[in-house]
Amino acid sequence: MFVSKLKQAIQDEYQAYFLYKSLEQQVEKPMWKDFIRHIYEDEKSHYEMFQQLHYMLTGSYVANPKRLAPCYDVKSCVQKALLDELEGVETYKEMLLSVPIQEAYNPLFIAMQDEMEHAIRLSVIYNGLP
Repeated sequence: MFVSKLKQAIQDEYQAYFLYKSLEQQVEKPMWKDFIRHIYEDEKSHYEMFQQLHYMLTGSYVANPKRLAPCYDVKSCVQKALLDELEGVETYKEMLLSVPIQEAYNPLFIAMQDEMEHAIRLSVIYNGLP
């Protein structure tokens, strides 16, 4: 169960990274660009930590995660991203309660905290959109 949730988390982090890379090009305010850049750098870090954890648990990496289509409607993309970040907090909280090895705790805790921060940053952007 933990490994299947971890595999989904790897896929989600990978897709989030590319969504935010696309979204950065769509916003104009420098602060929003900085917020989004911060988020996608975190997402890349989560992806890498989770891949390493998957390798520790299974002896293999998750190959060929699928990318989402680029963002074209900023408001709907930010809204979806905000909901995904909040869902990620819940997922990582549940996963923290069932870590199979001690080395899984830190990456999940870091990702959970980052997802909360991302939700705040995305809320600022969403509330500033027309």
